Amino acid sequence: MSVALSRSVLWYADLPGVAESVPLARRYVRDVLVSAGCTRIDDALLLTSELLGNAIRHSDSGREPGDSVSVVVCREAGVVRVEVIDQGSSSSKPEVVVDPDGEGCALVSRIASMWGWHEGATGQVVWFQLAETCC
Repeated sequence: MSVALSRSVLWYADLPGVAESVPLARRYVRDVLVSAGCTRIDDALLLTSELLGNAIRHSDSGREPGDSVSVVVCREAGVVRVEVIDQGSSSSKPEVVVDPDGEGCALVSRIASMWGWHEGATGQVVWFQLAETCC
């Protein structure tokens, strides 16, 4: 997990690498952000869906039964950060492109205050931050 020590982890879950995990994650993220007094919840839910859907569709996390993805929601002064950790892929890396299946990370790039990705100890980490979202 690539969460900086200065951040407060609000929620963490390992979820099956299947499409049904997307609405489940959205419900949990929404509940956590409402409890934390965050704003821009709709933006956070949209981007969480995008990253999680991309992880399941384009990484090795959705290839075999039993594969999983992790979702981490953190906050620090005025910022919420969501990370999606998947098993990575030798043929696909996150980038800003418009593809026939959707807008890919272009949507994340337009809405998030910051976003990025890196290889982590347990897989590929794709994250976004939304500024001025939490009290």
